[in-house]
Amino acid sequence: MTTLVIGARGAVGRNVLEQLVAADEPVRASVRDLASADFPAQVPVVAADLTKPETLKSALDGVSRVFLYAPSGSLDGFVDAALGAGVEHVVLLSSGSVLLDYATKNPIAVEHRAVEEELAGSGLRWTPIRPLVLANNALNWASSIRTDGVVELVYPEAVTAPIHERDIAAVAVAALTGATEHVSALLTGGASLSQRQQVEVLGQELGQEIRIEELSETQALAKFGEFGDPQTAAAIIELIAAAANGGSPTTDTARKVLGRPPLPFSHWVRDHAADFRRSPVGS
Repeated sequence: MTTLVIGARGAVGRNVLEQLVAADEPVRASVRDLASADFPAQVPVVAADLTKPETLKSALDGVSRVFLYAPSGSLDGFVDAALGAGVEHVVLLSSGSVLLDYATKNPIAVEHRAVEEELAGSGLRWTPIRPLVLANNALNWASSIRTDGVVELVYPEAVTAPIHERDIAAVAVAALTGATEHVSALLTGGASLSQRQQVEVLGQELGQEIRIEELSETQALAKFGEFGDPQTAAAIIELIAAAANGGSPTTDTARKVLGRPPLPFSHWVRDHAADFRRSPVGS
């Protein structure tokens, strides 16, 4: 049963691919541009783009299972191609925000819920994976840590349970290979940490002092808006504000699915330490 990993260059997608290869599962990677492919030699690579349905028929030929990220647009083209190819199971990387009562109108939750609803009415067998806070979000701090040893935070005491992308991928692989129990429950890391504590862990693991500068919501909206649309920036700040008031739970979903504790945030930092360290002069 060949699995097509759509978005195989992404942080979670790459780990899904690697874990399927390690399990000797037949796998195929897709990228938008074949020139960007950098996968193990034994992995077949195809060009596919969810926004260009004409690319999907050949990519899905002979595929039984698909892993994909929730896209920002419609899945109509993918659904038609998947049904035509006889795809048996789709595992969707969604968002845990769809399970939070207070986030009903949050744009991030609304966008992911729309994708879930589209798959639910598609006739395809599908399973959502719903991580709430990705440890990878800390990479947004990397540039300022490298250059100034500073992290700018709105609500530094906001508490979340960040989860390593490797564990998200492991839950997705469990779903792809037959697991059904618990896989779609709210997915988090195993330990609740404030943003301030996450910065402290970063400093400890990197062996450097990192200063925190607190931002107001207005300042944060302007800063986040530099890197994306204002609506998404406001949605992120809304979730952080909720986390500052106990609105970001910690679950045992990963442990139940994987049979082990999820990787701690310190492990994630060690895996990504190079992203936070200034390159030596002349390198």
